Amino acid sequence: MPEFNRVVPIMRMFDVGKAKEFYLDFLGAELLWEHRFEEALPLYMAIKLGGCELHLSEHHGDGSPGANIRIETAGLADYHKALLDSGYRYARPGLEKPPWGGCEATVMDPFGNRITFYEEDGV
Repeated sequence: MPEFNRVVPIMRMFDVGKAKEFYLDFLGAELLWEHRFEEALPLYMAIKLGGCELHLSEHHGDGSPGANIRIETAGLADYHKALLDSGYRYARPGLEKPPWGGCEATVMDPFGNRITFYEEDGV
């Protein structure tokens, strides 16, 4: 039987500065690496948010704007407070209790991608 380990979503981006402001400054992700084939060509970069790795790409065909991902998150209430306290002007996510249980906070990145942080038995 094959063994499957991790998933690394590729999210489409159109502006590197806005992507870094959102993912690094607001969400608190760490930049792992960046790659361009040449200076004037699109950027492809990897970020890490806790144990979750995401790739962000300016390349046409790498992902589609409007993607929707869910990230399991321990300590969601504290993370939610940190997001609100960050001072990021373009998002003020709520903390919701969906009918199926748990707790969720959803943010939209500047490119229309939706990220839902969830905790199964959250607050």
